[in-house]
This record gives sequence, C-alpha cells and structure tokens, in this order.
Amino acid sequence: MKIEAKRGIWRMVHAERAALIEDLARLEPGQWETPSLCAGWTVHDVAAHLVDTALTTRIGFVVGLARARFDFDLQNARGVQRERGASPQETLERLRRVASRTTAPPAPLDTRLVEEVVHGEDIRRAVGLVRSYPLEAVVRALRLQARTPESFGGAKETVATVRLTATDADLSIGEGPDATGPALSLLLAVSGRRQAVEELSGPGVGLLAGGA
Repeated sequence: MKIEAKRGIWRMVHAERAALIEDLARLEPGQWETPSLCAGWTVHDVAAHLVDTALTTRIGFVVGLARARFDFDLQNARGVQRERGASPQETLERLRRVASRTTAPPAPLDTRLVEEVVHGEDIRRAVGLVRSYPLEAVVRALRLQARTPESFGGAKETVATVRLTATDADLSIGEGPDATGPALSLLLAVSGRRQAVEELSGPGVGLLAGGA
C-alpha cells in the first residue's frame, strides 16, 4: 500500500477515535457499565479494548497471541483486563493518550477501521448515541470484512451465499439472494451484531440472521 493511502486510512482512524472520545466524555458514570452490542462486554470493556488495540504492535500481537495459546478471545480478554482503568475517567484518559498512534497488528490496515467503526457502534447504540460515519470508512471496513474468513472475525463464508447491497453507496458484494440496506447496517450485520439485521431487507436477510 502506498504511503499516501496509508496516511489517508490513519486520518480516518484518528478521526473516529477522536469522535468516540468526545462521545464517551459525555456519558454518565453508570452508562459505562451498560452492556454493549459486543456480547459479554460493557461499554467500559469496549473502550478498554480500543485502548489495547491502539497500543498493538506487530510483534506485540504475535507474542500476546502465543501467550494466549492462539486463543483470540483470551487474548482480547486479557487486553481488556490490562487496559481497563479503575474508573471510566482513567480509561478515557488512556484512550486519549493513544488516539494518535499508528501501530497495528500484522493484518490489513483497514482492520483499524473495522475496530473503530464496529466498536464505536457497539458503544453508541448501547447508550443511545448516533454518529454519521464517513461513508468511505464504512465501505472500506465492509469490504475488508467480506474478504476476511470467519475464523478471523470476518464474513468471507457469508458473502459466498448472500449478496450484500448498500443503499447509500455503490457497493454490491457476494453471491446469492440480496440483503439490502445502509452500508453501516451491512457492516454490523456481517460482524455479528444481530440488531443491525433488522435494518436490512431482501431474501438474503434470513441467511444473515442465522449467522449474526
């Protein structure tokens, strides 16, 4: 990937981090313990996870995964435990300190957009906040999820049986019956967020619902 393209992605990532920090700063302390859309995690947990992923380096990711015996869920759980502060304000301050970082695991750079957009919605939808995401960021994240195997958190197998068609972007991915809706809803649906499936229409929705 060319340097300018990388810079463009990081600009989008940093914009999402800044926007989420602003939203988190508006929350009441009790809202941080609200269950998020990410199963098993509270809003506070998701924020801590985003601190952890922002700190991730290529070597650090590999070492951490090996220590977790190649269990991604365990690795993530340990990251949340490590980066979750004693209070919401402590975690928020940690997020502020890492917001401008440009380190990433050994994976496509667009994974940073998946992290920020999907987890941003995990938090916002749980507490009733709304963000109008830049369409380019959402589309890039959706395209990456569509070519990433389910074993790595993606939806490659899903789009082999369902065609995803965005109503707000020139985007149609996959084979099979259509599932149609906003790109953000499609992204969330293929990322396992069942609530977003209800925002879609078409004969392929039932197949998505089964995997969400």
